[in-house]
Amino acid sequence: MELSKNYQPGTVEEKWYQHWMEKGYFRSTPDSRKPFTVVIPPPNVTGVLHLGHTLNETVQDILVRRARMSGFNACWVPGSDHASIATEAKVVDMLKREKGIEKSQLTREEFLKYAFEWKDKYGGIIYHQIKKLGCSCDWDRVTFTMDDHYYEAVIKVFVDLYNKGLIYRGARMINWDPKAKTALSDEEVEYKDLQGKLYHVKYAITNAEGTPTGEFITIATQRPETIMGDTAICVNPEDDRYKHLQGFYATVPLVNRRIPVIFDTYVDKEFGTGALKVTPAHDINDYNLGLKHNLEVIDTLNDDGTLSAAAVVFVGEDRFVARKKVIAAIDEAGLLVKEQEYTTRLGYSQRNPDTVVEPRISTQWFVKMADMAKPALDAVVNGDVNIHPGDRFLATYKYWMENVKDWCISRQLWWGQQIPAWYTNDGSFEVAATAAEAVAQFAKRGITVNAADLRQDEDCLDTWFSSWLWPMEVFNGISSPDNADINYYYPTSVLVTGQDIIFFWVARMIMAGLEYKEVKPFNDVYFTGMVRDKQGRKMSKQLGNSPDLLELIHQFGADAVRFGIMISSPAGNDLLFDDSSCDQGAKFGNKIWNALKLVKMWEQNQEMDQTNIAANHFAVKWFESRLREVQAEVESLHNDFRLSEGLKSLYGLIWDDFCSWYLEWVKPGFEQPIAASLYQQTVQFFEQLMQLLHPYMPFITEEIYQLLKVRSEDDSLMLLQFIKPEAPSHATLTEGALLKEVISSIREARQKHQIKPKDPIVLHIETKHENAFKQIESILAKQVNAKAVIYVEEAVPGCITLVVQKDKFYLGTETELDNSTQKETLEKDLVYLQGFLASVEKKLANERFVQNAKPEVVDVERKKKEDAEAKIKAIEESLKSL
Repeated sequence: MELSKNYQPGTVEEKWYQHWMEKGYFRSTPDSRKPFTVVIPPPNVTGVLHLGHTLNETVQDILVRRARMSGFNACWVPGSDHASIATEAKVVDMLKREKGIEKSQLTREEFLKYAFEWKDKYGGIIYHQIKKLGCSCDWDRVTFTMDDHYYEAVIKVFVDLYNKGLIYRGARMINWDPKAKTALSDEEVEYKDLQGKLYHVKYAITNAEGTPTGEFITIATQRPETIMGDTAICVNPEDDRYKHLQGFYATVPLVNRRIPVIFDTYVDKEFGTGALKVTPAHDINDYNLGLKHNLEVIDTLNDDGTLSAAAVVFVGEDRFVARKKVIAAIDEAGLLVKEQEYTTRLGYSQRNPDTVVEPRISTQWFVKMADMAKPALDAVVNGDVNIHPGDRFLATYKYWMENVKDWCISRQLWWGQQIPAWYTNDGSFEVAATAAEAVAQFAKRGITVNAADLRQDEDCLDTWFSSWLWPMEVFNGISSPDNADINYYYPTSVLVTGQDIIFFWVARMIMAGLEYKEVKPFNDVYFTGMVRDKQGRKMSKQLGNSPDLLELIHQFGADAVRFGIMISSPAGNDLLFDDSSCDQGAKFGNKIWNALKLVKMWEQNQEMDQTNIAANHFAVKWFESRLREVQAEVESLHNDFRLSEGLKSLYGLIWDDFCSWYLEWVKPGFEQPIAASLYQQTVQFFEQLMQLLHPYMPFITEEIYQLLKVRSEDDSLMLLQFIKPEAPSHATLTEGALLKEVISSIREARQKHQIKPKDPIVLHIETKHENAFKQIESILAKQVNAKAVIYVEEAVPGCITLVVQKDKFYLGTETELDNSTQKETLEKDLVYLQGFLASVEKKLANERFVQNAKPEVVDVERKKKEDAEAKIKAIEESLKSL
């Protein structure tokens, strides 16, 4: 088989993914092995994979593939989330744009029919991308959060929590998204610091009889459009400026409504004017003041953010348009004192990032969180669930759980699980899974009602109320408890997710798992960092700085994209992504491909060796130790979830140690055959390298493994099991490191003195440890083109002199050397080393450093000092000989 000049990922990737799928290698069923279970954080059914997803799915696939190759029964469950707000918005937009239909013209059933059609049309896009990336998911287990069994599970949990007194319905101040026209939980509000304005407005004072006193009280507000909803002016009882207003009233501008002046220590008399307008319908603090002082609540906003009839003026105007008109009218009435620049913090809807959230009093459904949060907090603090990196996220998790608020779970949407509350005409309700069950519950209360007469709650549940059951319900653990899958696969092994949903999802899954399975949902949580562009900006559609995954794969190949995003991704930290890292991955693939071409050339030109040359060849001994060293290193890094560092170790091992050094050291002479034992050992090393790299770059490694091997067709690299490596020989590793350093130094010296590679040299070595070079002598001679290696006890005149570690090397050439050039080089080296030695000595002379630094760090500095002194002495002797 003739191999292509360069590695061509397109055809290879398509071929092997199809092969793995046909063979069923990704499928998992319970057996006697220990399970390794991962559930995919379900991406929105509306979306496509962005680079944050790409990082997340790549990390999961690395963990799953490595577990599968380590003897575990690996099960990776894919799926998607129905994403209530985002998907409903897309369907509403599609209906309006393509069919000219408004949502209000449809029944709930008609709308859901369109929504499911939309999901069926677009929902598979993200799965296609996950497959293109090479992810080894069990595609027989795809789960959607609106599947029948999942819907049943969500309703079952709602009813159960309600019956336990953990879910309640009530009027509370909540966050309202005027664009989506739905309530939001506190966690779905993102705050931004902005430059705004404070408007200082005068309110006329009247006495108890309503007679104007001629006095005004000034308030400062950021939201003049809510003035029409004011029901009091509040001042501090200790504020001497306003004590005389006890029992007096103020007049609301524009609507001329009389409101009381009230007194409460809540008001900071030093802030602003010391007087606060109280609008209970539009601010949580005002709402609490209103409850305390029994104030009227006047809601001046409609659900779409326009002014309601209760506002009296500018009815139907958008809130921000109304703001300008209110200020103009107040100014015209002579009641605007001044405008002041002001830094403020505004909450925006996470689902509609351009929409400012409104505080609004609304009757909603809530989950009591405090009791459920306590065991979920303990599980993490006690180490039952391990967070990685723990030093960064444990404190954040702890703070949120200790300050958790009740969770608003009702949404004014149709796309989602409909709340199972059933109402009679007089507003009485029962919570039950079905209307028939509700009828039975009403009967127990002595209320006779027919199912047909009951009205189900119009709201649906927050998307997160379904996804907090994900690790359980993907295995039907709620809808069908105690089945074989849930008992085998749960709790799952690792959750890989973004740090931005630690509260939305991670904390709530732990709560749900402890509530319904009485055990944590996963052993470890690994938080990936945020993917940013090379300027440090968060990638977004608005900025246009997020590359298309499929285009990247088309340009570089899936392996190169996986390499690119992982090599840039230190554990838990944000990563700066640049497609040059994908290019680096593609070049790495070509480097491996060229190594394969070299080894395949040797396959055709082998010579049987009875003495088993490989067994005693230094290059084999060294690379075997180097391979063992990196195998142990990668295993340790994986155990600590330091996957990027693991890839870097493998990159260095393959590119440098294998391709640049080992293959050169074992390469036969021009047109000479390679010893068969040496060839077989090289193939074995190559296979082991591909096995180590496979979780990171599955396609090229499988392709090379198949091209190297002589095995049955069913043998796949992705199923090849890791064998625990033996300990490396540190003595051999030290010799190998010395050999590389000497070869590099001699090559550099040859280049500096313009000695062509084809011109042979005589190499003289002055060393106190002659045996250190005996094993590596033949490789050294071949690599530097030395026709002879001679050991000497003193300087050899007329040679190029160099020092490596504590040994001196004299390069003899057939042409006469220019001593002045060599002297100049040695003098430069001497100046550098003297400066280096001075800096090390300064550090060691610092008592604080010596006392406080770790002993091993101090030892390293002492070794540097010793090495520098030896090199300086050798250079000084060489200069004397010149």
